[in-house]
Amino acid sequence: MRIRSRAAAVLTAALIATGAPSAASASTTNPVGDLGSDLTNMLGAYGRITAPGGQLRNPAYLPALIRESSLVSTTQLLTQVANPTRLAITAGNLVPGWNVGNPLRAGWDGTRGRITEVAFTNRYGALLRGHVFSPLPGRPDPYTGEPIPGPFPGVVLTPGSVQGSERMYWWLAEDLAERGYVVLVYDVQGQGTSETLPHQNGRVFPFCNPLAKPEATELTPCPGVPFQQPANFVKGTEDATDFFFSTPSDPYPNPGAAGADVDAFNPLWQQFDRSPDPSPATPGRTSRFAIIGHSLGAAAVSKVQGTDDRVSAVVALDKLQSGGDGNAALDVGEVTPVVPALGVQSEYGFTVTPAALSAGSSLIPAPGLPKPMRERDSGFEGWRAAGVDSMVVVPRSSTHLEYTDIPLVLPASRYGQDLASVYTQAWLDRYLKHRSAAPLLASAFQYLEPVGRGRWSPVTLQRADLLSRRYCSAYDVTSGSGRASDGDIGAVGGCTP
Repeated sequence: MRIRSRAAAVLTAALIATGAPSAASASTTNPVGDLGSDLTNMLGAYGRITAPGGQLRNPAYLPALIRESSLVSTTQLLTQVANPTRLAITAGNLVPGWNVGNPLRAGWDGTRGRITEVAFTNRYGALLRGHVFSPLPGRPDPYTGEPIPGPFPGVVLTPGSVQGSERMYWWLAEDLAERGYVVLVYDVQGQGTSETLPHQNGRVFPFCNPLAKPEATELTPCPGVPFQQPANFVKGTEDATDFFFSTPSDPYPNPGAAGADVDAFNPLWQQFDRSPDPSPATPGRTSRFAIIGHSLGAAAVSKVQGTDDRVSAVVALDKLQSGGDGNAALDVGEVTPVVPALGVQSEYGFTVTPAALSAGSSLIPAPGLPKPMRERDSGFEGWRAAGVDSMVVVPRSSTHLEYTDIPLVLPASRYGQDLASVYTQAWLDRYLKHRSAAPLLASAFQYLEPVGRGRWSPVTLQRADLLSRRYCSAYDVTSGSGRASDGDIGAVGGCTP
């Protein structure tokens, strides 16, 4: 979002001058209660840019951004020139800096983990590009110092819509890989560096029949066009999962490849733990595999977990869907809660609005004060009603853009991404590695933040300081002692048991 109004400019200027309010000070007031606390909450939504340690306050950030943006843009341009029949007419491919991600993470590959580039076609022949992240052989867990023996559980991460691109999500893939996961992050058709048009006739040049009847769930006769449609993300998740599971003996079909340089199978297939889980959280779901998505990708993984028996856990980054949640912008049709689901969901959408405009969904503001149950009603309540483990976490001052690394111009809170990472790690550890539920219920967390020049710095995240005071965070999960449930982790009030 570009800050165009005078009021927004004043907010930003105040932030730069004073720094974002600390999490500790924010925890002492209810941001709905008065104008001052509402302003504090709104200012916090720019913390990633302006707070201490944020993009404008870290002297390493701008030099790293310039260096990495130049490198990424040049690499993408050369790749496109070498593949003239596979045009990616996208913001991520054409706008310098759009697909840079967090430049402070430069140097992760080879020192903290491994990144392997991959390419494969979707069911309509469009070339999809991505990367597989894996642990660095011999490197111990950066938090515990313990060895990380392989093979490892697997994860596929689907990006968000409105031209979300995969490098915006490398932060989470890296955090998971260095703790013992193999993670595929990719671009759906028409976003990032993936191809815009299909190759339905199986030939070198893009082709679709504009006079044909659109396929089921597609908006036009040209599948995947426009990119902004639910089918693109649902089918993208399904196809990426097929590719992730592929092996030399069971290769990925790559329909419509027509000579394109694609991978016949997941190059890290041997590092993925394919042994059946003898005690799965969901009967019959024995694969050590999870799917994660953001925005329309979050809606897509909410749906796919109910239909793909290979999925054993799901994480939805704004928002988890259970069908009939009232989020028209993220409607993917019928959703059946089947596997344990974590929703990390936001107070604001793309814009940071006063509390008086908070009656609707975060993505579609409406006049009226915040309703504490809003985020619980999106996904969590449907999962709980189905008797499936679930949790919803709402970071304070969070926006829909928390989960994308975007430089300088779009709002996000200072610690929302950190909180999303620690909860995601704990969720997958619980349901793919059968570790204790205690980290999910903890009141404080340790997290390693990149600060530039190949360095990561520890921060302590206090749950009470960082959860929303507007919207209920909650959990309903199995633990060692039976069932653990809390309908109002952040002490918001107005949350049903």
